[in-house]
Amino acid sequence: MSRSRHTPTNPVGQRNVPGTQHAVRVVGGRGGDPFGDPEGSSANTSQEVIAEFFSESQPTSVAGFSANRSLPGIETLHSVPLGGHASSPPSRDQLLAMRRSIMSLDSGVSHSTSPSLLRNFDAQNRGSFTPPPAFPKRTTPYGNDEVNVRVSVKRARSTMLTGPLEKPWIGEKDTYSRVSYWVTWVVAFLGIAGGAVRCYFGWKEVPRVGNLCLVMQDDFNTFDLENTWTREVQMGGFGNGEFEMTTDSSNNSFVQDGRLYIAPTLTSNVIGHDNVMNGYTYNITGCTSANSTACGVRSNLTTGTVINPAMSARITTRNSHSIKYGKVEIVAKLPQGDWLWPALWMLPVNDTYGPWPASGEIDIMESRGNGVDYSAQGVNYVRSSLNWGPLSFLNGVAKTYGWWTNRRSTFADGFHTYAVEWTPTFIRMYVDTRLHHMFELSFNEPFFARGDFPETVLNGSQYIAMPDPWVNGTRNVAPFDQPFYLIMNVAVGGTNGWFPDGVGGKPWLDASDTAMHDFSQAQATWSATWPQNVEDRAMVVDSVKMWQSC
Repeated sequence: MSRSRHTPTNPVGQRNVPGTQHAVRVVGGRGGDPFGDPEGSSANTSQEVIAEFFSESQPTSVAGFSANRSLPGIETLHSVPLGGHASSPPSRDQLLAMRRSIMSLDSGVSHSTSPSLLRNFDAQNRGSFTPPPAFPKRTTPYGNDEVNVRVSVKRARSTMLTGPLEKPWIGEKDTYSRVSYWVTWVVAFLGIAGGAVRCYFGWKEVPRVGNLCLVMQDDFNTFDLENTWTREVQMGGFGNGEFEMTTDSSNNSFVQDGRLYIAPTLTSNVIGHDNVMNGYTYNITGCTSANSTACGVRSNLTTGTVINPAMSARITTRNSHSIKYGKVEIVAKLPQGDWLWPALWMLPVNDTYGPWPASGEIDIMESRGNGVDYSAQGVNYVRSSLNWGPLSFLNGVAKTYGWWTNRRSTFADGFHTYAVEWTPTFIRMYVDTRLHHMFELSFNEPFFARGDFPETVLNGSQYIAMPDPWVNGTRNVAPFDQPFYLIMNVAVGGTNGWFPDGVGGKPWLDASDTAMHDFSQAQATWSATWPQNVEDRAMVVDSVKMWQSC
């Protein structure tokens, strides 16, 4: 239900503004219009001018009062004749004087005059057009009768300049300052120009492989053992004294989900640990070694002979693809686990310059599966090298190797690209990008001179002059001037020094005749570090590409 609101009106029908004591009304002498002329004309009179004049400054809610009354201590306003009682309209100066008088009410009326004094201004005094004084009380439609105190704020000090600012640098030119200014810019320009020139010639001097022709690509949608890969099967350790046997079993090398897995396993899972240690004869199936002693063994606790305690795989492209100069690129994830030895490397198709290492070896990538706390570079390191030398005990590998490390992760955490670029002028091996090169060598010196080999060696009971096996090869390049094929494998342990003695709790000594036996006895310790998940224990290869220089 709606309820109508009654608004009281003053005697002349004007509404009072809410929250005020009185409303303004103007009472004239003729017909209720103090500004009307005797003829009732609507012409613009001086009274209308006065009304407009005061309406500009008059507040919305005021109390009118008579010109015949005045507040105590306030000068009366009757010195200015107004309305129909005046014989002549007020002048402009009079109007301004009136306005100044009204404005002075703001400071002339004391607090003691309200509210009792206001009650004297009754309805009969509202006939005057004169606006009320401005009291120090702010009256609003929603206000109260309390007096509002006006706060005086000190004006902030001006920050404008009071006079001209001296600028001596404009009037006087400092010669030394100008010279230093231009010298600075000239030196900076020369530095930038010199850096740009150096970068340009440095970029020009970076050796490039040149034109390449793809000769092999395997994305491992299948395991092509007929046209691409060959498994090498034996137990002889491949000249490194390795402790694994390499098999043709699908447990150790297989393709799954478009990736090749080379996974080490425990021999004890097949024949039992007791048989590994004593009294068991093991002949490997499908042995590919020409040496029969590398195809079988009988364990004997008395002699310290054991069956290889681990099984793994080694695959090559020897019978299918090889390159002489070019590029090889392998995308792989490395295994983790103590004493695992993953490798991506190349050997010559023919021993042109003699048995290893005379004909050379290119190690694209080698690593160790030991953890990051292994002081001899664990799974967070990868290494590349060249093996070369006139005799097996004179290997120049110590002069031609390098490595790269991941400081925030390991190479077992994800896939990386391992590559070799090989030309008649240089060889470079890197991981992921050329900026991360593990090893780079320019062929600018004969390898025999590079090796600084002795002039004579002891051969049996007599000394003979050291022969240069590469004298008939390509100068500065031999023995790396012939076709090489690719090998991928995961070895376990070894006695060639890849795992240094006395480091990381190594359970065998390289020089010991029972090194493999000692390693087998510690199986419970090192096998516990091998992940159960084959994806973490295996070297997983995503793709292999080989290019020939053309």
